[in-house]
Order: sequence, then structure tokens, then C-alpha cells
Amino acid sequence: MAYNTQNFKINLKKIEEWLSKEYSQVHTGRATPLVLDSITVDSYGSHMPIKNVAGITIEDPKTLRVAPWDKNQIKDIENAIMAANLGLSIVSDSDGVRVIFPMLTTENRTKLVKVLKEKLEDARISVRKERGDELDKISDMPEDDLKRTKEDIQKCVDESNNNLEAIFSKKEKEIMN
Repeated sequence: MAYNTQNFKINLKKIEEWLSKEYSQVHTGRATPLVLDSITVDSYGSHMPIKNVAGITIEDPKTLRVAPWDKNQIKDIENAIMAANLGLSIVSDSDGVRVIFPMLTTENRTKLVKVLKEKLEDARISVRKERGDELDKISDMPEDDLKRTKEDIQKCVDESNNNLEAIFSKKEKEIMN
């Protein structure tokens, strides 16, 4: 009986998606609303994602415009973006908040690549943990099936690690250019 690795593959895909999402929040000098996705704003006593309390648009390649639906929340949005410590410049006016992405220096680019490598390593650790969990599930299989299944699991791990490396390389090129 062949072991079904479908759930294992789905879990590895989730790790790849997590890494892609994490990388999308690392800014590369170009304005992208995804950078603000992780920010929550204190809105009427509860914390809400910034996109739920304001419209976010790209004004130009280096600037985002955050326009709250309630103008009384401009200060809260400004404070939330500053507290996120993303290295972005913030200017508020009567219509909302302008988020300016600074030019990346070589030093900043190198620091960002280090952050990318740390996130890549976190993803690899998650893949190893998934592999360990999967190997624990199959420990009571007959010897021949066990060997074949371990090989299948390792192939999935190798493929996932290659995909993670490709995601990293793409983002590294984007930052270094």
C-alpha cells in the first residue's frame, strides 16, 4: 500500500506561501500596499488591519496614500505605521497619510538580504519539522514500504527547498538591483 503524501505536500506549499508573503512585506524601494498588510490600527477600541479602516493607493513609484474613511483616525494610522518601524517616512495632512519609501543604500540592501536569509532559514526549519512529523507517522510501516515512502518524502522536501531557494533568489535580485 502506497503512503499518501498529499497532506505533506500541502503543508510544504503553505510554508512556501508563508515565505512569499513575508518577502512581499519587505520593501525594495518601490511603493507597494503589501508592506502595510501587517499593520493594525486601534480603531474604536479594537485592533483592525489598516486596509479595513482606510483606502491605500499608490501615488507614485515611491509614495503610498492612506486615506482613512474616518478622518479622525489619521493620527492613529500615522502612529501605527511609525510603531511598525518599517523604515518609511510618514507625512500626514487633512486627507490622510502619505507613506514615502526611501531610496535603498547599499548598506540597507545588505541588511535586507540578511533579513531575507533569516526568513529563508525559518522556512527551511519548518520544512524539516514537517518532514520529522511525517516520518514519525510512517515509522510502523513494513521495511520496503518505509524505504520507498522515505524516498518520496525526501523528494518532496528537496523540491520544496528548491522552491524556497528560488523565492529567495528572486527577492534578493529585486533588492540588489
